[in-house]
Amino acid sequence: MYDPAQLRTFLAVAQTLSFTQAARRLGLRQSTVSQHVRRLEDATGRQLFARDTHSVELTEDGEAMLGFARTILQAHERASAFFAGTRLRGRLRFGVSEDFVLTRLPEILQSFRRDHPEVDLELTVELSGTLHKRLEAGRLDLVLAKRRTGDTLGELVWQDTLTWIGAPQLRLDPDRPVPLIVFPPPGITRARALEVLEAHGRPWHIACTSTSLSGLIAAAQAGLGVMAHTRGLIPPGLVPVPARAGLPELGDVDFVLLHNRRAGAQHGAQEAADALAASILAGGDRLHRPAGPRLPVSRR
Repeated sequence: MYDPAQLRTFLAVAQTLSFTQAARRLGLRQSTVSQHVRRLEDATGRQLFARDTHSVELTEDGEAMLGFARTILQAHERASAFFAGTRLRGRLRFGVSEDFVLTRLPEILQSFRRDHPEVDLELTVELSGTLHKRLEAGRLDLVLAKRRTGDTLGELVWQDTLTWIGAPQLRLDPDRPVPLIVFPPPGITRARALEVLEAHGRPWHIACTSTSLSGLIAAAQAGLGVMAHTRGLIPPGLVPVPARAGLPELGDVDFVLLHNRRAGAQHGAQEAADALAASILAGGDRLHRPAGPRLPVSRR
């Protein structure tokens, strides 16, 4: 049998592709993380990661282990809850940024509901900046959203690169301001887009604003302009803007879990938030995969 602690460590490394970040997430020493991975590789008789001093990548056997690890851990958690005779109850106020609605998040929520049927889920879909404010005000118990630039709060689920995207037929005129399709304030991708354009002296104008990701996607598909978006979650019908357009790089963005740990928070809600957070972290690699079929993305 495979050790659940080693499987959790394996998933953390697989999701972050970093032994250092995995150690930080799990609250372990980096040497312990390395030891867990080494012992799991010994148990399987296979190399799960290809690693050197600069990078960590899953091997083909490591990719296969992802599904097995999630299944084993989920079964382990259900068995532990059953024989412990405890069932989570109460209301969980969960805030999630709209990016995740188009991913495999529904599968994770379905699994959580199956394991904890007596928890009532109150789901809030909003801009990341708005969710941060509601959490700070004590109006949410758990948030899955983007992290502000320079912020270190939250448990890292994964990191991705922001990129400019638009309709395949879109052509930008270098002599005219960049037409932007953005969320209203306090959208984090909006703030990043404006910051980098200002820093590079590139003129811009707001071509379309919407509080709905579906609205932004529709505007981009119609060719109204470009939008900053996560490279791993490019919606169907949109492609990265070619490098020849000369738009500045947007950098990386962190997707994190944040808890309401304030005094006075309901104990049942905290337990439910911890359980859902564990499910999300265990299935974090699925969150940056789209839920539906994707159109081919043209290369730069």
